[in-house]
Amino acid sequence: MKLLVLSELFLPTRGGTAVWAAEVYQRLGGRAIHIVTADVPGSDAVDARHPNTIHRLNLKRIAWLRPESLAMYVRFFFRSLSLALTHRFEAIHAFRALPEGLVAWAVARLTFRPVVVYAHGEELTTWGRGGKYRAMCFTLRRADRVVANSQHTRDTLLGMGVAASRIHLVYPGVDVDTFRPGLDTTGLRAALGIPADEKLVFSVGRLSRRKGFDQAVRAVTELRAEGVAVRYVIAGIGEDAAYLDALIAEHAATGYIHRIGAVEDADLPRWMNACDLFVMPNREIDGDNEGFGMVFIEAAACGVTSLAGEAGGTGSAVLHRQTGLRVDGTSLDAVVEALRELLTQDALRKRLAEAARQRVLAEFSWMRVADKTRRLHLSSPGADHA
Repeated sequence: MKLLVLSELFLPTRGGTAVWAAEVYQRLGGRAIHIVTADVPGSDAVDARHPNTIHRLNLKRIAWLRPESLAMYVRFFFRSLSLALTHRFEAIHAFRALPEGLVAWAVARLTFRPVVVYAHGEELTTWGRGGKYRAMCFTLRRADRVVANSQHTRDTLLGMGVAASRIHLVYPGVDVDTFRPGLDTTGLRAALGIPADEKLVFSVGRLSRRKGFDQAVRAVTELRAEGVAVRYVIAGIGEDAAYLDALIAEHAATGYIHRIGAVEDADLPRWMNACDLFVMPNREIDGDNEGFGMVFIEAAACGVTSLAGEAGGTGSAVLHRQTGLRVDGTSLDAVVEALRELLTQDALRKRLAEAARQRVLAEFSWMRVADKTRRLHLSSPGADHA
């Protein structure tokens, strides 16, 4: 395919959106796919091995400008327009409504090409109802196709006035060759003094309140008091780091709850293999939600079941009592009960884990996601690609 892709977030930047953009388009074509993204430290190494053509821009906000993002929009627009005028792209894809989608819509209309805009969920509900929200609605309502990453995101888009005929449901994916069972986990547990006969609960993600890691800390503390042999490892960085450290200290849990900071990409699948259960009891806070939860399917690909919150789009990633459990993340009692059930009922945990892995293999490989993306331009508007 010949596509122009706009994504401010792209490897080596961490996060689900950056991974999605990098993984899908390398499977859709080679140098004929052009990706316009931010220039960040470490990008040269990524660009040298990536099969698509990568264009890096300075997309930093400028504090004294009004709006601060004006220069970013201008740079995005002129580089994208130049590329669209000099290449025969089949379509223009934007990985968010703002800033990429608005730029992509303008360039697409000037060059008479279809535009596809991705919606991930959390960005739709955290910007209030001001100017950014109105600009986002403008873009999404006028895109030729909008990709929703979960049923929850699709429902949110419908509530924003996006026509159902324009919305396509495409779940994100996982590299099933990287995330798989049977990886070498030597040294991971030992480095933290975790005995082989203790259950290990693992979490990874940005340390933000909506992820529910604080509830998991409280729940593990309660279970330890009951005599359940469980350890908890939290990986990731973010604004809640000090808060979580204080919470762990408050519960005198430093001996069995370990916050290990950021983990190398190569080590994440190993940690997924080393644990008995993945936990992220997410909840909604001030409209901030989990749009899908790619970490749940990464865990599933490694043969590990998950405990998720009910908020946001996690219902597309974790099927309740089929591939994992979903609970009210605002209820500590609910989190404790579900965690106890999964840790003490080995047969249930293993059955859910196996079902989760089989679902990932059938529905969530990046090749399957790439095929769904390819079919966006072959199908009638509104077709379901999930």
